[in-house]
Amino acid sequence: MTEPGPGPAGSPRSLDDRDLPSRTDTIGAALSGTIGGPVGRHALIGRARFLTPLRAMLLIALVFLALGYSTKAACLQTTGTGAADQRVGNWENQRAYYQLCYSDTVPLYTAELLNLGRFPYKSSWVETDGDGKPHVQYDGSPAVRYMEYPVLTGVYQYLSMSLAKTYTALTKLVSVPIVAEVVMFFNIAAFGLALAWLTTLWATAMLAGPRRIWDAALVAASPIVIFQIFTNFDALATAFAAGALLAWARRRPVLAGALIGLGVAAKLYPLLLLIPLVLLALRTGRLREAGKTVLAAVVAWLLVNLPIMVLFPRGWSEFFRLNTRRGDDMDSIYNVVKSFTGWRGFDTDLGFWEPPVVLNAVSAALFAACCIVIGYIVLTAARRPRVAQVAFLVVAAFLLTNKVWSPQFSLWLVPLAVLALPHRRILLAWMTIDMLVWVPRMLYLFGEQNMGLPEQAFTATVLLRDIAVITLCALVIRQIYRPELDLVRRDGVDDDPAGGVFDRAPDAPPRWLPDWLQPRPGEFGALEHRHGRRARPIRGPAAGDFADQRGFG
Repeated sequence: MTEPGPGPAGSPRSLDDRDLPSRTDTIGAALSGTIGGPVGRHALIGRARFLTPLRAMLLIALVFLALGYSTKAACLQTTGTGAADQRVGNWENQRAYYQLCYSDTVPLYTAELLNLGRFPYKSSWVETDGDGKPHVQYDGSPAVRYMEYPVLTGVYQYLSMSLAKTYTALTKLVSVPIVAEVVMFFNIAAFGLALAWLTTLWATAMLAGPRRIWDAALVAASPIVIFQIFTNFDALATAFAAGALLAWARRRPVLAGALIGLGVAAKLYPLLLLIPLVLLALRTGRLREAGKTVLAAVVAWLLVNLPIMVLFPRGWSEFFRLNTRRGDDMDSIYNVVKSFTGWRGFDTDLGFWEPPVVLNAVSAALFAACCIVIGYIVLTAARRPRVAQVAFLVVAAFLLTNKVWSPQFSLWLVPLAVLALPHRRILLAWMTIDMLVWVPRMLYLFGEQNMGLPEQAFTATVLLRDIAVITLCALVIRQIYRPELDLVRRDGVDDDPAGGVFDRAPDAPPRWLPDWLQPRPGEFGALEHRHGRRARPIRGPAAGDFADQRGFG
C-alpha cells in the first residue's frame, strides 16, 4: 500500500496543491500541535519517503483499532478451568451491557454451533424460550434455525473457528498460554476485521486522490470505530465496497463488479453501489461500462453462493428468510415513533416468526421513493454529481428507511461520507453522535430495574443520529446543486477523482429519456452540456493528463 505519486513525469504540481488540514482546518490545526505542529511554510509537500500521509493515517487507524479492542476487552474475561474449550466468557450479571462491551461475535460462537465445529448452513438447531422449551412458529412448525449470515461471512466465521480450535489443540501438545476458545475465536476474527478496515482506509485514501488524501483521516480516526469495529463482521463488506469503488475509479469495471459481488456475499449493502453507477451511466451514456460491472457482480456472487446454494439450500436461504420475518429493530425510525407516540406499529399481534408484511412493504416503498428522488437529482442537476455523493445518498436512504439499523451498520457510511462531504468538523459531529448512541443502547438493554436507562433516553439519541444523517444528506444535495461549495470541485482542478469513466465525461443521456429527466444546465452547466467540457477554466496541466497525475492510471 503506497501513496499515490505525482505521476510518471514526476510533476510536483498535484502535490503542491494538496489540501493541508493543519493550515486549512481548525481541527487539523489543533490536533497537529500534538504531533509536531502544522506543516511549515516552506515545506516540500509530498516528498516524505517514510511518514507519508497514508502511513500516518494507517498508524492512527491502528490506535483507534486498539481502542476498539479495548472496549470489548471486558467481555473477553473468562471463567472456568481446564482446557481452552472448557472455558467460557464471563458475561454474568449482564456484564456486556453495563460495561458497554457487547459483541455479537462471542455469543454467536455457541448460538450457531461453531463451538461444536459444525459447518454453517449444514447444521441446524431449534430455537428455545427462556425456560429451554422449543419454540413453535406461527404456522405450527418447529422453529428451526441455521447460520443467519451471507455465505462469505459465514465461511469467515468457520475459518476463524477452525483456527481457534487449532490453537486449542496446540495448548494440549506444547506449553503455550491457555486462552478460552471463544476468546481466541474473537481475537482471530478481530484480526481479520482490523485488516479489512485498514484496507477500507487505504482504498478511501486512494479514492480521495493525492490532493485531498487527508480526507481519509476520519476513516482512520472515526469515533464510530471505537465501539463498532468489532461488534460484528461489517468491516469485511466495507473493504469490498471501498475496493470496488477504487477499481471503478481506475476504470476497471469488471473488477469493480467482482468486488461488489464478493461484498454482497459478505453483507447485502455493497449491492446498493450499483444504483449510483447505473444512474450516472444513464446520464453520461456509459451504460456499457455499468453493464459490465453489474454482470461481473452477479457472476462473482454466484460463484461464491452456488456451492452452498446447491448443497445446503435450506441453510443458504436462512439469511433472506430471517430478514423477511424480522420486525422493526430498536434502532430504526419506526421504533423511535413507537417509543414516543405509543403507536403499536404496522403489524400487530404477529405469531412467532410471522413476517411483518406491511412493515416490509412500507420500508421497501420508502426506500424506492428515496431512490426515485435521488435518480431525479442525478439526471437533472446542472452538473453531474460525483460518484461518492450519490453512493452516500443511496446508502443513507437505505439505513434511514430500513426496518433494521444495527449500530455497526454506521460503518458503511464512514468512507462514503468522507468522500462525499469532506468537511471534518461536520463529519466529526455526526460520528460523535453516532458513537454515543451505543451508551444509552447498552444501558437501556441493561434495564431500568438495574439502574439502566428508560427507552426514551435511548430512542432520543437514535432520533438525534437520524437527524444528523439527514442533515448530511441535505448538505450533499446542496453541494450537488451548488458545486462551487464542493471542496473537491470548487478550485477547478478536479471533477470527480473517484468517477472513473464519469470523470470529466460530457452529458450524453439516451434519446429515449424524457425531457423532464434531462440535465438542466444553469449558468454553470450550459457550456458543459452543449460542448462536453467544463465551464470554468482548469488550472495546471491539461485535463487529459489528470488520470495519470492522480495515480489512477
